[in-house]
Amino acid sequence: MKRISFVIGHLSLSVALLFTACSGVSIPENFAQSEELPRIYPDYADVTIPVNIAPLSFQLEGMEAEDAVVSFAAGDMQILCGGLKAQPSIDDWHALAEKAKGGDINVEVYASKDGHWTRYQPFAIHVSPDSIDPYISYRLISPSYVTYEELTLNQRCLENYDEQVMVDNMLCSTEKNGQCVNCHNYQWYNPERMQFHARQNHGGTVIAYDGKIRKVNMKNDSVISAGVYPTWHPTLPLIVYSTNLTSQSFHTRNANKIEVSDAGSDLIIYDVEKDQVANVENDPEEFEVFPFWAPDGRTLYYSSAHFVFRDTTSHAVEVFKRASDVKYNIYRKAFDPETRQFGPREMVFQADTLGAGILGLDTLRTDTLGLSATLPRISPDGRYLMFTLGRYGVFHIWHHESDLWLKDLQTGAVRSMDEINSKDTESYHSWSSNGRWVIFSSRRTDGNFTRPFIAHVDQDGHGSKPFELPQKDPNYHHEFMKSYNIPEFMRGPVTITPQQFADVLKNDDVKPAQFVPHL
Repeated sequence: MKRISFVIGHLSLSVALLFTACSGVSIPENFAQSEELPRIYPDYADVTIPVNIAPLSFQLEGMEAEDAVVSFAAGDMQILCGGLKAQPSIDDWHALAEKAKGGDINVEVYASKDGHWTRYQPFAIHVSPDSIDPYISYRLISPSYVTYEELTLNQRCLENYDEQVMVDNMLCSTEKNGQCVNCHNYQWYNPERMQFHARQNHGGTVIAYDGKIRKVNMKNDSVISAGVYPTWHPTLPLIVYSTNLTSQSFHTRNANKIEVSDAGSDLIIYDVEKDQVANVENDPEEFEVFPFWAPDGRTLYYSSAHFVFRDTTSHAVEVFKRASDVKYNIYRKAFDPETRQFGPREMVFQADTLGAGILGLDTLRTDTLGLSATLPRISPDGRYLMFTLGRYGVFHIWHHESDLWLKDLQTGAVRSMDEINSKDTESYHSWSSNGRWVIFSSRRTDGNFTRPFIAHVDQDGHGSKPFELPQKDPNYHHEFMKSYNIPEFMRGPVTITPQQFADVLKNDDVKPAQFVPHL
């Protein structure tokens, strides 16, 4: 069945075509009234959306319906969609959302079975006047533990369904020499200033800076690894990285089967223009990771775990054996943009001594257990710190208990974002440039694949019910066998082609960056 949409006056109709036979869609005249909401996927009932988002297509699921009519209405405009999948056209949807801005799109679902129609309880889609950045980017990766060559860095326009590959890992991988690309990051949402890493074959960091692309080698004897997790300074040509000795292990008696941990991690700072690198933090008894600049560029936030090695076994083995002992707190360091000097670290959120009972997890029966806080992200107005909180460890994307938490940096209040969290994993998250939206990775749909969800956050730090990234075919994520990692907002698209990035990556004749005591 093919669908087309057309508008007559203020009435937008969706017409179902079977071959060349056409018939108009209309609301049934006779129907029974149900007291229940319709069962739809994705669940878009009572969500808050930006005015410029792509159409929220959905499908009836688990209702044994044979046909359906869905009405989307706001003001004097209505869209009618026929069939088990409600798929408004992009132009009609944007016109409707503009009419509903600051109010609601009212949705009614009529479903038929054995020739009898039922009208389900209507629901609203709230349309915020707050717009959202037009693009996001993310890594797409199969949930495999032994192979990762077939992965890409993609960008997606949020105002429609257009998706493009930015970096194709297969262009640089061979049968014998594979690699991994990851950790894409931008300077203050600017697609003209981005970076990402490649590990193993053709390893290095690729930096695109105002139309120029180059590969950088930050590894030297004074740092434990090349740069890993990045954060661009909002205005200066500086990137702070964590350097990590990362390994992957597997639990046999733990709901979190996969453990990604660090046997060592520090912080370094890199000058994009001078090709120089310097240490920021390199305490051997601290695992510093996940740096993030405050929007004014005068404070650096990061996570750090205090860990003292005891045994003579390898550090990676000991960290895995003592995985439950590795608990991260959140710190910050003042930064002077003029002298480029950092001040001493300051505790922002101490998770390792926090009573674990506040998580509300049945398996935690004592208030003496500490927790682990990672991925600090500051809202663009500098007021809110959002982070993930789990039982232990650093890689919470594999921890089913991981939730999003929020600290008000003005009042000091800290709370779980229960209005956003689910019963499964919430992990990587990013703020939109206007600070009114967050996008985050969640396993709430099936417990296996991470999908991007978006939620509105008001000026008081209250989040709305999250909605799944809209797709033209609402069944798309049921059939898509890859996970989304590191969703990041962008002000526009990256225009560099995958082949251009690959050509730069294949250049292995790159001299190491100059190590200096300080920048």
